[in-house]
Amino acid sequence: MARRWGLIISAIAALVLLAAMEPAEQRMQDSGGPGIVTFELTGGQNRADEILGEWGEKGRNAARESLWIDFGFLLAYGTFLTLALAATSELARERGWRRLAAIGLVVVWFGALAAAFDALENICLLLTLDGDGAAFPLLATVFASCKFLALAVAIAYIAAGLLMRLRRPRAIPGEPSQRASTPQQTAGVE
Repeated sequence: MARRWGLIISAIAALVLLAAMEPAEQRMQDSGGPGIVTFELTGGQNRADEILGEWGEKGRNAARESLWIDFGFLLAYGTFLTLALAATSELARERGWRRLAAIGLVVVWFGALAAAFDALENICLLLTLDGDGAAFPLLATVFASCKFLALAVAIAYIAAGLLMRLRRPRAIPGEPSQRASTPQQTAGVE
């Protein structure tokens, strides 16, 4: 029951914080530059300088605001994904889905890992906004890429668990198994 409430609360928090970042995202684009994701993936100082120039002071302030809100967002989505991954892994173990359960031993940490990469990325981007070193845009891109990879794996694992749950619902006691495919298995003879 605690996990369910954690999922609900963290999902609501993530959605609220995502919505809170939207006005800053719009101000970045209204200032003539790209949104924050393009800034996350600049790949180096030259492109970062171009974006900072396109944004001007107004766009840079909006980017800074977005990044600070993102710290709350990453805590919310990191919590949600970690709880959802743990629930999926636990379901796989309970239902005897060996491969999914084995993968879950590692993947269960990918929600927290994505959030940690996101936090490192945000720090690098804030330092880039302040002009504190040429290495930070590249580091931000590396951390952002790792974050997106961890998110993709986490979401794919949860989706796989949901599909398995839909394909193989829990057997009702006293009814033949959904997996029984021969008359002998249906009769209980194997």
